Amino acid sequence: MNTTQISEIKALLSTPKNIVIVPHRNPDGDAMGSTLGLYHYLKKLNHNATVIAPNDYPDFLKWLPGDDTVLKYETQLEEGNALLEKADLIFTLDFNAYHRAGHQMAEVLEASNATKIMIDHHQQPDDYAKYMYSDVRMSSTCEMVYNFIEKLGDENKIDETIASCLYVGIMTDTGSFRFSATTTKTHQIIGSLIEKGADNSQIHNNIYDTNSYSRLQLLGRALQNLKVIPELRTAYTTLSQAELDEFNFKKGDTEGFVNYGLSLEGIIFAAIFIESKQDNIIKISLRSKGEFSVNEFSRAHFNGGGHTNAAGGRSEEDMETTINKFISILPQYKQDLS
Repeated sequence: MNTTQISEIKALLSTPKNIVIVPHRNPDGDAMGSTLGLYHYLKKLNHNATVIAPNDYPDFLKWLPGDDTVLKYETQLEEGNALLEKADLIFTLDFNAYHRAGHQMAEVLEASNATKIMIDHHQQPDDYAKYMYSDVRMSSTCEMVYNFIEKLGDENKIDETIASCLYVGIMTDTGSFRFSATTTKTHQIIGSLIEKGADNSQIHNNIYDTNSYSRLQLLGRALQNLKVIPELRTAYTTLSQAELDEFNFKKGDTEGFVNYGLSLEGIIFAAIFIESKQDNIIKISLRSKGEFSVNEFSRAHFNGGGHTNAAGGRSEEDMETTINKFISILPQYKQDLS
C-alpha cells in the first residue's frame, strides 16, 4: 500500500462513515483478532463500525473485547444485509477472495457499491478491492492491521483493548512465534502490544490452556487414527462425523490437531480430514515444513489454498474416496517430499 493510497484512506476515514468489517468463514484467531482490533480503532475515530462474521467461531475466542457486538451473518441475515447495503466502506480481513466468506455472503459483498479495502496475507489475491494491502511475507493479518494503523499515523491510538485483539492473531498465526514468518519486526510489534497493555500470559491461557475432557478424548481418537507414509514423509489422520458426535464436538475443538502429525520425526507434510455432514463435505487442513507448498497442493487438488506451510481445502466426495485420492496424488510429489 503506497503513500498515495494511505493518504486517500486517511481522507476517507477523516469523517464518520458506515463501515462493515468482514472476516472469512469459520474465523480463527487471526480473523477475529484483526477484525475486532480494527473495529475498536475505527470506533475511536467515531465511525459507525460493525464486524459481521459469516458464521460462528470457537468459544475460546469469545472473551475477545467486542465479541458481544459481532453479528453472525448465517443467523442474522436480515440485519447483516441491511448493514452491508448502507455501508460506505467494507474492510475484508484475513481473506482475499469473496467465496471465502461463504457463497451467500459472497454474492452480497460482490454486489455492494461500498469502497472495499482488503488487508490480507494469503497468496494469490483476487482483484476486487479498491485498496489492497496484501503481503504474503507477513506473519498474520493482525500484524498488518498494526502496520496499517501505524501508517495512518495513529499508533498512539492502540490501547489495551486493541493490543489484546492484535496479540491474539499474531500469536495464533505464528504458532506462538515459532513459524518462519515470525520476523524481528513481528517481535518488535509484540513487545509494543505488551507495553500497550496486552496481557500475554493471560491471552495464551485463554486460547490454549483451557480444554474440555471431550476435546482431549477427541484428540486421542485423532491420534489413534493417525497414519504415516514414511517413504513420502507424510502423515494424515481422519475424524468422521460419528466420531465428532461421540465426543460432543464443538467448533474449534480440532484446532491444532493437524500439527501432531507434522511433529513426527522425518515428517514434512501432514493432513487432517474431518467429515461435516451439515456441509456435506470433508474439511481438509494441510501443514508442511520447509519449501513444500501446501497452498499449491490444495489449490491443485482440493479447492483450497492458503500459505506455503499452512492451507485448507475441501472435498465433496466421501471420506474413503477423499483419502484414496489423497494417497494416489502423493507419488506425483515424491521428489518434493523426499
